[in-house]
Amino acid sequence: ATSGLGCDRPRTGGTHNLLFAPDRTAASLVHTTIEGLDVCPTSRQLGGAENELAHVPERELRLRRALEVVSPRYDYILLDCPPSVGLLPRNALAAADAVLIPIQCEYYAMEGLAQMLDLIRQARDHHNPTLAILGILFTMYQPGLAYADEVAAEVRYHCGDQVCRTYIPRDTLLSEAPSHGRPIVDYAPRSLGAASYIELTKEVLEHENQPSRQGT
Repeated sequence: ATSGLGCDRPRTGGTHNLLFAPDRTAASLVHTTIEGLDVCPTSRQLGGAENELAHVPERELRLRRALEVVSPRYDYILLDCPPSVGLLPRNALAAADAVLIPIQCEYYAMEGLAQMLDLIRQARDHHNPTLAILGILFTMYQPGLAYADEVAAEVRYHCGDQVCRTYIPRDTLLSEAPSHGRPIVDYAPRSLGAASYIELTKEVLEHENQPSRQGT
């Protein structure tokens, strides 16, 4: 999210402050070229955060407490997480109202999805009982490819209406946009990728006032 929005990656501070210096949270936010959109950039310090968190009390709740300071400023806060089940995603799940799970339509991704659903159950049990699953989002999906359709069908079979009706297709422009530091709706607003993300946004907004989708 940092480089994709054209922001410099600081050597220190940034998201590291949210976990270890919450009093600096507000000062860590950076305005982007998109009106109304700020970002807390990832610093190189974050690479060692997993090890640092292992030795602090209430390690899964540090992000939640930092965000309480700035959340009144914003309508939405998006937490962009690494694809892991470590302490950084655990902090995000403890702080979030809902989670959107992107997966590629490949067999290894199904294993990762099972691990993520288990992690969500743990977050509900220990720190965030109202955490909802906003949806499971197929990304880089090309309908018509046999293996991709098989994986998509398998996920839909097991997860039902938790799967988003919108999917993100393969689109070269989606790969190009981050290298220019611009979101796809700004870089190529008429592209297939931009249209898909616009539809996804509409779908998310539709669910905003609906009951939580907490099934597994």
